[in-house]
Amino acid sequence: MIERVAVFLPNWVGDAVMATPTLRALRGHFGAGVEITGIMRPHVEEVVRGTPWLDTVWHYDPVSADPRLRWPALVARIRRARIDISVHLTNDARSVVAARIGRVRRRAGYVRNGRGWLLTTRLQPPRRGRALAPIPALDYYLALAYALGCAPESPRLDLATTTRDEDAADRAWAALGLGAAESPVVINSSGAFGSAKLWPEHACAALARRIADELGAPVVILCGPAERERAARISAAADHPRVSTLGGQPLSIGLSKACVRRARCLVSTDSGPRHFGAAFDVPVVALFGPTDPAWTDTHHAREVRLAAPVACRPCGQRECPLRHHACMEQLSVDEVLRAVARAIGAPAHRSGDAATAAHGRRVALHAPMPGARA
Repeated sequence: MIERVAVFLPNWVGDAVMATPTLRALRGHFGAGVEITGIMRPHVEEVVRGTPWLDTVWHYDPVSADPRLRWPALVARIRRARIDISVHLTNDARSVVAARIGRVRRRAGYVRNGRGWLLTTRLQPPRRGRALAPIPALDYYLALAYALGCAPESPRLDLATTTRDEDAADRAWAALGLGAAESPVVINSSGAFGSAKLWPEHACAALARRIADELGAPVVILCGPAERERAARISAAADHPRVSTLGGQPLSIGLSKACVRRARCLVSTDSGPRHFGAAFDVPVVALFGPTDPAWTDTHHAREVRLAAPVACRPCGQRECPLRHHACMEQLSVDEVLRAVARAIGAPAHRSGDAATAAHGRRVALHAPMPGARA
């Protein structure tokens, strides 16, 4: 009889969001009588907080200075809890070793990084020759749920906000001079993966100013603690009373979720907050440079993906190896503005349309992939 299941969640914010259909599938399969524990980095808890699929959350960080979060403590905790099944959405070997030493009877995961012999339910990742074949992380995770007997599950991403998140957003809205029911266009210019994902600051500022001027919509620049200064520079360069930044507020992932949930449209690089838009069914204009959309497809029907057709993309590198950053530098402000106008149902300024037509051959406009569902 299965009584306890542990799920090792991905470490990246966007990947954690893409794991939500799998959590939903596992809960539906095992039912309310089985305790499901999520094992995750501390920041990931804030991503999934408010959702109903996990009964308990354990923090695990193998490089933490706190011994309570490190690997030996995790092994002891798993053993004490008498976990029946572990589901490894991460690809590391250490989590599987911890489950094996912790006496977990069934261990499900992909055969990666030399850990296949430690798994009892083994999946081979799709490959093209020796290389991994691009597959959305969302589907990659769901395949593990299906291997454990879960019924087919919608790929719809799913998040929630808490009362604390919404209260923080209320305070931010008031501080930024936004009406309580006002829905701004939110621009996320972050990229924890590396600088290669970033759209230039001057382009972000020009877009923000033109959205406010030409589309008549307020703009909020989203940021995390590490991006406060960048967001402040973008807001200052936009130089418009209806363009503001969250950088002056007490920042949290919960606040970011609540702000995206309230957005009329989200313009985002291929980073974590982009997935918040899909989870809250907000129109998303996604800007791709070094990364391949095939890995991070959210199956979000209201997402438009833009990418400059340069020969060197997608390289998958954190920093541009050629030092020209053309994949992001050549993304046209006019084209992004046009996509935002379509998303919010506002006519773009005539000069913007003309410029877009002139640059249309340089910028690839991608609709959702075939078969995408909300």
